[in-house]
Amino acid sequence: MSTPPRGYGRKAFLRNSLLLSALGATSGSAVGSPSASAPAGSPGISPHAWRPVVALDHERRLRKGDWAELVAAVRAGADLRMKSQFFHHEHIEPGSPNHALVEEVMDWRVTHVMENRWVSACANLRQPISLLGNGFGPDPSLSLFLYNQDGQQAVARLFLDEKVRSGSRGPAPVVPDPAMPKYHLQEVFDAGTNAPSRNFIYDFESMTWFVRADWTEVYSHAADGRARSGSRLELIRAFQNGAELKVAIEGLCDDLTPAGEVTLAHETFVHGGASYCYLEDELLSVGSQPVVRVRPGIPTLYRSGGWDYGWLYLRTDGRVTRRLLDPYTRQFTDSVRHHALRWFVR
Repeated sequence: MSTPPRGYGRKAFLRNSLLLSALGATSGSAVGSPSASAPAGSPGISPHAWRPVVALDHERRLRKGDWAELVAAVRAGADLRMKSQFFHHEHIEPGSPNHALVEEVMDWRVTHVMENRWVSACANLRQPISLLGNGFGPDPSLSLFLYNQDGQQAVARLFLDEKVRSGSRGPAPVVPDPAMPKYHLQEVFDAGTNAPSRNFIYDFESMTWFVRADWTEVYSHAADGRARSGSRLELIRAFQNGAELKVAIEGLCDDLTPAGEVTLAHETFVHGGASYCYLEDELLSVGSQPVVRVRPGIPTLYRSGGWDYGWLYLRTDGRVTRRLLDPYTRQFTDSVRHHALRWFVR
């Protein structure tokens, strides 16, 4: 029997023996320690394996690593993961006699760099999961978690079912959960709508950022397509040889900043999917994986009307076509902008 989920953004697990078995431990055995040091880089044949660059303690203080190294790695196209530690009886099932230590590694396929000095990351494909229960949460949806480099957290829920929800847009009451003293709820928006969100901090036992730095920037250009650095022909050759593509888009989320407020300089990094090239014109293009756009900020937070979700079609002449989903109405809108782009290959 699985533990019922306790609200969106939560995870549900089976209790005791099954959970411990899944973690590779028997009842009463140690699975790890919150005070363990950051692990060594992942073993394997790749010279560019995952490696830890920043570790935070239970108060989100920098324990190991360097912020500048993290920012530099993401700016250079590195992929990003986060490992956190928490106790089952505090985070999954408050009050449970199961005090197992649990580790989670999250994959961040969309990353934002603010003012070349601050990293925030979004989960773009995650469904709410009941790990050892029925598999998924009760309502089909996307759990769009957002983590800042210092451990400030947020989540937006994009419901994918056909239920009619009549909640109101805007701020909603903040009601702390007395059963979860390590969960600090800060702001709640759009409760009862198709797109509720909240900003919070959970006091994990530790948090570790990992990077995989095996992308190479080969070409960049201005919003009008004029070359800035690198070689478009080298990019095309890499494409012809089957390379993966990743693109950094300058100012992608500018229009989410309210009128009259200063827009924060930023780049958004997104993985490419299907790609195309008109060889005679040397025009290369790529369709992106789903992207979470969020109003730029330090820290980056969810706000009512301050985020959306969709796909991009990016070209080496600077043209970016956006198919964006309004998370409240779940209606798509197409639009075209021009952006400065940096192209990475792997």
